[in-house]
Amino acid sequence: MTDSFPRRQARTRRFTLGAPRSATLSPDGRRVVFLRSRSGTDPVTCLWTLDLETGEERLVADPRDLESGDEENLPAAERARRERTREQAGGIVGYATDRAVTMAAFTLSGQLYVADFVAGLSPRQIETAGGVIDPRPDPFGQRVAFVAGGALQVHELTPRLTTSLVEPDGDGVTWGLADFIAAEEMGRMRGYWWSPDGDRLLVARVDETPVRRWHIADPANPEREPTPVAYPAAGTANAEVTLHLVGLDRTRTPVTWDTAANEYLVGVTWDAIGLLVTVQPRDQRALRVLRVDTPTGATTEVVTSTDDRWVDIVPGVPAHLRDGELVWTAADADTHRLLVDGEPVTPPTLQVRELLDIDADTLLFSASRDPISIGLWTWSRAAGLTELTPDPGVHGGRLAGGTLLVTRSDLDTDGTVTRVRRADGTEFTIASRCEPAGLTPRLEICSAGERDLRTAVLLPSWHRPGHRLPVLMDPYGGPHAQRVLAARNAHLTSQWFADQGFAVVVVDGRGTPGRGPAFERAVQGDLATPVLDDQIDALHAVAARNPDLDLDRVGIRGWSFGGYLAALAVLRRPDVFHAAVAGAPVTDWRLYDTHYTERYLGHPDTAPQAYERSSLFADAAAARTPHRPLLLVHGLADDNVVAAHTLRLSSALLAAGRPHSVLPLSGVTHMTPQEVVAENLLALQVEFLRSALGVSGPDRPAAQG
Repeated sequence: MTDSFPRRQARTRRFTLGAPRSATLSPDGRRVVFLRSRSGTDPVTCLWTLDLETGEERLVADPRDLESGDEENLPAAERARRERTREQAGGIVGYATDRAVTMAAFTLSGQLYVADFVAGLSPRQIETAGGVIDPRPDPFGQRVAFVAGGALQVHELTPRLTTSLVEPDGDGVTWGLADFIAAEEMGRMRGYWWSPDGDRLLVARVDETPVRRWHIADPANPEREPTPVAYPAAGTANAEVTLHLVGLDRTRTPVTWDTAANEYLVGVTWDAIGLLVTVQPRDQRALRVLRVDTPTGATTEVVTSTDDRWVDIVPGVPAHLRDGELVWTAADADTHRLLVDGEPVTPPTLQVRELLDIDADTLLFSASRDPISIGLWTWSRAAGLTELTPDPGVHGGRLAGGTLLVTRSDLDTDGTVTRVRRADGTEFTIASRCEPAGLTPRLEICSAGERDLRTAVLLPSWHRPGHRLPVLMDPYGGPHAQRVLAARNAHLTSQWFADQGFAVVVVDGRGTPGRGPAFERAVQGDLATPVLDDQIDALHAVAARNPDLDLDRVGIRGWSFGGYLAALAVLRRPDVFHAAVAGAPVTDWRLYDTHYTERYLGHPDTAPQAYERSSLFADAAAARTPHRPLLLVHGLADDNVVAAHTLRLSSALLAAGRPHSVLPLSGVTHMTPQEVVAENLLALQVEFLRSALGVSGPDRPAAQG
């Protein structure tokens, strides 16, 4: 008997196991290092190399061959890092290399390992006290730095000597780790950087003492103590983050800037040209790049971008070309544009997403003409702007030594295809071992409504025109994330719901990326009204084109921001939406973190009305009828959107006499990575929606003839 789609999706981590990922190219373009598990159902990630001279692929490290102990025996800080990156696999989930990519360091169960790509020897374990986090070799592969117990340590490989460079100097203080806000909202997962000469490090000191402590309890195991979490909720204190230049002789020089005016450390760039630090004020209306004088730690401003709403953080910048020209981005003509030495090098028709690599004087970056596709482009002064991936799809890439690595997902192919092309034209494909999904989305992507909202409509594989279908809206709908993409795997879950008897509609409304600054910033001061209006506008526009959509039976489901949107829909517009499943919803934005929330709503002390407009509690108490069925789902171990969001909303609904259901998930975080939970959660949602909308099952039309 073939396993169900929910079971296969859960077992394969959404069909991502077995795919090559986290690729690194050597500077000479001759070697690729990457991660991949052995099969599409194997959650243990291994380290591999591909020799582009011979085409030989080699398994460098399989955790099962190493004496690493219990894979689940991870340091608490490492568990937190994986939660921030939404890592669902195990084994070797990250690594770092020397500059020439001849060796790498990684951890297993808090133990440090070093692998040599040239000699081909088995990885060796480095004797430490354990609890190792984020090991990184120096540029020459002679030493490995790592964090353990909140201290930054350096291990010299030849004498096999470990030195603690800097120790925590107080409770709640760590050295070399990213703070919660950096990891969750800025994409900065690291807290230290080697100098290009390998003679010192720039190290972040994080003091969480000012941050309010919350406590994550485990009600299913009352004998366990609640876990304290330093959570910087909107309007409260952030961690204090400072930078220090630390020599191998333990000398320490503080990097100085006005931390009171610019409290967010966004990123660090340290190359042969110099050391740059990017900082941001609390209101996020500026982004400043500072050059650091490394002997003294003094800083001078290089460039500043400002906006009266907020300035977006674009991954990969700032950076330098070989001659020192600064690569930066700016919002200009309603476009995120790439700048070199202050001059735009991309047109107003191209939305820059990320700077991926610099190879000599060639920039590799991702960008979109249409938000459903993310393509790859290069720019250099000699060749100008070149489009590398003109066909629709979602692409990523790396470029080094003239070798180009491209990852591609599209609507015609399961998963992701990874290809490598050398400067001489030789091409290789890095095999993917992903399981096939067994679903082909019956999908139409269109532009709906007066704002041309990118919308996906999925019908049951068995549907025939003239057969009316209940509608299921399946959005994320908020900033930072897109659901409507030209990639098959992005639509698999929606297609499965469609095959249960629904017409599924997915809408990327205002606030979602890819359409330019004005579209993204339309949610300023109100995360509810424009987002919900766009879902309704697109729904009506699609239904006008397809009379098989039954607007008398409309459900909505979502997770995280999508969960917030689902609850908002049935509470605020019960005339349109007839049932909702709200997973891990943000219900009161005062309970969500500073950097994300204050970017859109401001500080709650100065903009309380924005929080009121965006909260679900007024809607819970409103006298709108009829009362629509609402299922609230929340992981009790969630430290991102804490369970208090759902519990407080449930209390408000109960006080208002509004019926609803609550499904608490014991031991589950924001990711719901547990296989049995992920599988059964889909089935439970379908049964709830069928019951709420009066659907007995996949109401297939009778066979003809």
